[in-house]
Amino acid sequence: MSYSPELTVAIEAAREVGGLLRAHFNKEKTVDEMADHDIKLALDVESQDLITARILKAFPDHAIYGEEGIAGDQSSDSQWIVDPIDGTVNFFYGIPHFCISIAMRRGREMKIGAIYDPMMDEMFTVDFEGPAQRNGREITVSNRSERKDAIVTVGFSKNKESIDAGLERYKTICYQVRKTRLMGSAALALAYIACGRLDAYIEELISLWDVAAGNLILERAGGLVAMSSSEIIADKFSIMATNGRVDFSEYA
Repeated sequence: MSYSPELTVAIEAAREVGGLLRAHFNKEKTVDEMADHDIKLALDVESQDLITARILKAFPDHAIYGEEGIAGDQSSDSQWIVDPIDGTVNFFYGIPHFCISIAMRRGREMKIGAIYDPMMDEMFTVDFEGPAQRNGREITVSNRSERKDAIVTVGFSKNKESIDAGLERYKTICYQVRKTRLMGSAALALAYIACGRLDAYIEELISLWDVAAGNLILERAGGLVAMSSSEIIADKFSIMATNGRVDFSEYA
């Protein structure tokens, strides 16, 4: 299968890091920072360094914007948005639900994205043109349109204000839908809506690297994403993503 040079690099980088994470999954992990509601691992940094090296070797004039810092030419119109381990807490606790998320945008427009779940060996991708794919096959959102039939994942973030807001929202939503799930990876939540496993994802406070690739994958699969700048923390966002059929517009 033929991909653009950019998506090819993203896939190769994600698979390389996926192999590293699988190799360390059942081993003791080195903790760089243990914060309330979050963990930072040495592997987060090592993983982003591997991704950065691959990208800048292929595209030395591009910029990197990642959870573990920036690199490259920050004046470049081509910016890669990287979450080296989305679901670090899951990974640390031995829960096999985490991924690598890599996107690239030109200007303000996302162009390619790759999300790799190394434990399931599932690669979700989207190129400059064409449909969203999982392991090379086209994916689409579910056809569910009623809340009572929907499975919704709700995220809870890392400070009191966003947790309180999430709890109030959850209390309302859980009575309206078939089931709710709290899974611990924003990128995989979006990928799961894109392939029809879930129907909506709502969270009060996320970072761009959590959702950049997933947003584009979901939109190409037929879904809808609404993001707005957080009123709680600068450079954070709230998100409401759906299959485009179930209406949760009051949370946008």
